[in-house]
Amino acid sequence: MIKNFKWLALASLAFVACNNDDAVVADANSTDGSPVTAGTANFSTYVALGDSFAAGFSDSALFIEGQKSGYPSILSQQFALAGGGVFVNPLMKDNIGGFIVGGVQSTRFGKRLYLAPGNKPTAVDGTSTTDISAKITGSFNNYGIPGAKAIHLDFVGYGSALGNPYFTRMASSAGATVVSDALARNPTFFSLWIGGNDVLGYATNGGVPTSQDAVNGDDITPPATFDFVYKSMVTKLVAGGRKGVIANLPYVNTLPYFTTVPYNPLTVSVLGGGSDAVGLATITALNTQLYGPLVSALTAFGAPTRIKLLSLTAANPLLIKDESLTNLSAQLTAAFTPSLGAATAAAYGAIFGQARQATAADFVTLPSQSAIGAAPTALDSGIGVVPSSPLNKFGITYPMQDKHVLTATEVLEVKVATDAYNVTIAAAAAANGLALVDTKSIMDLLNTTGIVADGFTMKSTYVTGNSFSLDGVHPSPRGYALIANKFLEVINSKFGSNIKGVNLGDYRILYPKSL
Repeated sequence: MIKNFKWLALASLAFVACNNDDAVVADANSTDGSPVTAGTANFSTYVALGDSFAAGFSDSALFIEGQKSGYPSILSQQFALAGGGVFVNPLMKDNIGGFIVGGVQSTRFGKRLYLAPGNKPTAVDGTSTTDISAKITGSFNNYGIPGAKAIHLDFVGYGSALGNPYFTRMASSAGATVVSDALARNPTFFSLWIGGNDVLGYATNGGVPTSQDAVNGDDITPPATFDFVYKSMVTKLVAGGRKGVIANLPYVNTLPYFTTVPYNPLTVSVLGGGSDAVGLATITALNTQLYGPLVSALTAFGAPTRIKLLSLTAANPLLIKDESLTNLSAQLTAAFTPSLGAATAAAYGAIFGQARQATAADFVTLPSQSAIGAAPTALDSGIGVVPSSPLNKFGITYPMQDKHVLTATEVLEVKVATDAYNVTIAAAAAANGLALVDTKSIMDLLNTTGIVADGFTMKSTYVTGNSFSLDGVHPSPRGYALIANKFLEVINSKFGSNIKGVNLGDYRILYPKSL
């Protein structure tokens, strides 16, 4: 009924990852051409605290060149023009990224991606030389820890063998916290951008709950918990009148990870494997054999909007499972038993009891593009067995599962939490005289009109928008440069400094295969 279904969102990309590979030299001029001054700030010892964004994570990995191009590194170079001192990153061992465990590349902490021929994000060759159990010593200024939530930055044990390996490798002791190690540097200025991971893990899992485990849990952090730990952390950071800059949070579902794969990719051409004639015949067969009977049954049970017949002219939405819907499995089983038999009807009931077609309010995750049209397995079918033909095409004849899609209900949960976190962050900035970067508004612009700077239009479009790397979550080098400039804008405004910032043209869009 349906030919092999292959669809790749990157197929239409025509992109050249070009840029200046020379070292970026800081411009000694200020915003108005006068000598650079720090204003009322003191940049002599700057520390950065945060998560993977502060670390310089990019293309699904942490690696040397990425760390050097992160926004804290760029800020430190600009601060140096106004009296800032040396800024030390806890560098990884190579530009492959990830960790090795017992000499073998970790699957959890994998290698960085590059754009291979055919516009395919691909892991680089080789094996990391960064051993997950190896400690590094010294004084560091960058305490951006990939994977960290707000609670983690002041969590005792986060630097232990059972904690986060990115912090464990650099922690002064197993009992140290990120905050305590950062403060041990006696900083004169700090940046803090944290909270994205407090909702991101839940969202990238497609809204599948895990746990509130302090180290490995991926559920949404309760706003009350975030409020308590964030305010406590900021109180420690500003002690003695220390100045700094903090940032609020965009909605994570606006990241390319969630916006690249359309909710309605099922055109006549796609369903026909490039042939309109085959696609038209496929749609007719689907409407007769599957969609029509489902529409009739669901209408009879008071759920007529869940599924509609496939269109012969418009792009059709994916079939998805929505656990927020009333489960109509028993009703569908009863309705289909006379025509299909008890066993087959029960399977239909189990599969389609909470099925519906996706809408523009749902977000298909970037990795799930490879699942569209693929055959469910016993592990990912949601019913514990392999469904037989014709119910063996994810998104077409079988609902995409919870992990594949962030539904409208789950998006609302993310937004409610993010809004609460941003209230906390804004209050902390106001109460402590801190500069505040409105990254939510910045992301809103990247998603709409774009931001024009240095002759470039920065947008959130996957890869071609200049701003994001191949993992769809973390910025590209040019994206990090934009972030650094936005940090500098609010620092200048709050503290009277006049640091010009960097030219975005000096930062590449994507990293090549070899560095």
